[in-house]
Amino acid sequence: MAWRDILVQLRGELAGVRAQRQRQYEADQVELQRQRDQLSRMAQDLGIANLVKEMNDVLLEGRGELEHTVSWEPIPEQDISDDPESMLEEEVEVEADVITDILTWEEGGELELAVDLGISDDGIYLQVNGVDIRTEREALEQALIEGFRDELNL
Repeated sequence: MAWRDILVQLRGELAGVRAQRQRQYEADQVELQRQRDQLSRMAQDLGIANLVKEMNDVLLEGRGELEHTVSWEPIPEQDISDDPESMLEEEVEVEADVITDILTWEEGGELELAVDLGISDDGIYLQVNGVDIRTEREALEQALIEGFRDELNL
């Protein structure tokens, strides 16, 4: 068989493989979007951002800093700075989809309360300061109070 004939035959085989890969990619994207939508609804239903904001308003009289990030959303241009630390953070590749709400404040040093709602290979998880909790509002409220107390060593 001539070289060109082999290449033409291979091209035909590749078309089928490429079409299958494209179908799989599209199916994966649909599933990924479904999972992301589920995470966004769950974050809204749990009221994570509102609970953290309310803690800032009531416990810190609004003096804390709030940060809300959604790993799959692009960072707005105005938030990107020339700070070397932030540039390093941008280079870190995010492996999992996660919605994060962070409250930081100064009180004898910088303190932080972080809530992560994400998807891992094991399914959906909810963490407060790295501690896994149930994905229920009551469990979240309790964990936020405990996390705040822990940060202050109460």
